[in-house]
Amino acid sequence: MHSLFDINGKKAIVTGGTRGLGYGMAEGLMEAGCEVCIVGSNAKTLDVAKGFCDRGFACHGVYADLSKRDEVFACFDKCLEALGGDLDILVTAHGIQRRESCENFLEKDWDDVINVNLNSVFFLCQRAANVMLKKGYGKIITIASMVSWFGGQTVPAYSAAKGGVTQLTKEMSNDLIARGINVNSIAPGYMATDMNEALLDKNNPRYMEITKRIPANRWGTGDDMKGTCIFLASHASDYLGGAIIPVDGGYLVK
Repeated sequence: MHSLFDINGKKAIVTGGTRGLGYGMAEGLMEAGCEVCIVGSNAKTLDVAKGFCDRGFACHGVYADLSKRDEVFACFDKCLEALGGDLDILVTAHGIQRRESCENFLEKDWDDVINVNLNSVFFLCQRAANVMLKKGYGKIITIASMVSWFGGQTVPAYSAAKGGVTQLTKEMSNDLIARGINVNSIAPGYMATDMNEALLDKNNPRYMEITKRIPANRWGTGDDMKGTCIFLASHASDYLGGAIIPVDGGYLVK
């Protein structure tokens, strides 16, 4: 049974790996024995990578503006080089948020969110798939959202992007699973991360409303993402394709 979940020695890229859910998943992969290249948006990425290395993990850091396509491609190439030219696992955990009602949503904010949260995800997955196809094995893990099912409110671009990520995950799975590459997605519920900072005030009525709907009676953390990420990165998920797995404390089924 242990061999089903064994990812020791595998090589992974985790975008958004400097904080929040991405940090938790990158840490989980390293705790399980992976060599990981984390991607962040600024030079602090290198400090986070060094912190992991100081703890005895094999970690590299690359930073890039993933709203710019040329930097997406350059970032992937740098990660691949840092990992010795090989890749077993890609986790696309990066993302940004812009909030405004749909009738007032700015064109630039729309473009920024779609470029970061959807377009860059596709091109990173495409690049990863081309590396993995050469050896007939790989695991691509995208990050969806509760708004992949719900419409959300004041987040039109984010909802559109996360809906797109779920459909992209299914389509890529159809193209790739017969050739040894599993493409699946994790859909986090309400998580205590920087992206939800505006909602985390315990005196905020919206915070109480959300918490009451979560059967687990708490918001999630990066640690809550580790088990599902390791499952999807391992041979235990070899027959799973195009799945969108909620990690939400039961929020979706309430």
